[in-house]
Amino acid sequence: MTTGTTAVWGRAEQQDFRSRVRGALLCGAVGDALGAGVSDLTLEEIREAHGAEAVTDLVPVHGARGTVTAITQLTLFTVDGLVRAQVRRDIGAWHPPTDVHRAHLRWVATQHDWGPDERRTEDGWLARQEWLYARRNPARECLTGFGDATMGTLDQPKNPTARDSAALTRSAPFGLLVGWEPELVLQLAVECAAQTHGHPVALLSAGAFAVMVHALTRGETLDGAVQHAMALLAGRPGHEPVSEALKQALGTVRQGIPGPALIESLGDTDSAEEVLAVAVYCALVSEDVRHGLRLAVNHGGPSAATGALCGALLGALHGETALPPAWLVELEGRATLLELADDFAMETTQGPALHGPSAAAPGWLARYPRG
Repeated sequence: MTTGTTAVWGRAEQQDFRSRVRGALLCGAVGDALGAGVSDLTLEEIREAHGAEAVTDLVPVHGARGTVTAITQLTLFTVDGLVRAQVRRDIGAWHPPTDVHRAHLRWVATQHDWGPDERRTEDGWLARQEWLYARRNPARECLTGFGDATMGTLDQPKNPTARDSAALTRSAPFGLLVGWEPELVLQLAVECAAQTHGHPVALLSAGAFAVMVHALTRGETLDGAVQHAMALLAGRPGHEPVSEALKQALGTVRQGIPGPALIESLGDTDSAEEVLAVAVYCALVSEDVRHGLRLAVNHGGPSAATGALCGALLGALHGETALPPAWLVELEGRATLLELADDFAMETTQGPALHGPSAAAPGWLARYPRG
């Protein structure tokens, strides 16, 4: 797998890229947290609990405001795996799906261990973050897909009939690989989705979403990013449900004032293409990040998933400074999210200065071991 020509980064480009990486990861987590407390409720139940305007602010869930779910946990470990892949490339071990899979095995260990005290040094720094050991409604497909060391592949995927959104919702980080060609971003997201989900809808939804994040991180418009993803999907077998869902999302933009009825017309199940369509629609019609995220969680579907996806799109589009500060202040794990985002941006823009034939930063290799 190749990634194309290595880019030379100017200072302004590095700053813009870091802002978009931070935006995608932080805003995705905010959307996850905003929707986490209402994911199992109908719109009527949400209004009954939170008033006629439904959710307008973070609500307590898992014992506090601002707590995230397994969606954010898995997304962080996806980033960790991608950084490790770049580091391991120096020793000729270049196979990103394997490194992402190893990272997700480190995540699944957090779902069974009491804490990080006895983690191995080669597990790196992320696996030693105490707050990640909370079990926050992980999808059964993720627990079974990562339940042993065998990696699912496109030829032999884990859970071959699974078409829910749990592979899709961990796929934003693939889109942050801005030095890669879009086709390769899509392929990597699809291959990594197969590690827990085998249905074409789940695979291609993950790939399409990664391509959208990739286009936004490169500075494209949201509409252009959706069109780009649809064009790449067109040549993939089984793309029709995902392509149709995205077409419906684009068409719904012109159907009136955004609200729960239009959102639920795009779907209210956890099927990957419906979750993707809702998130894309809410991002397209948003007046700002706060408005988009409120739309994305106030409906009868899986609110944490749609909130997380919408947040990642808006964060990649606008960068970190557009995020609502009052929500960021209460976000669980914010320091870890920022640290990992900055590490990813540093690896992407300055990797050769951190590791390679002529340079090796011991602190970096302790954080992201090559083993």
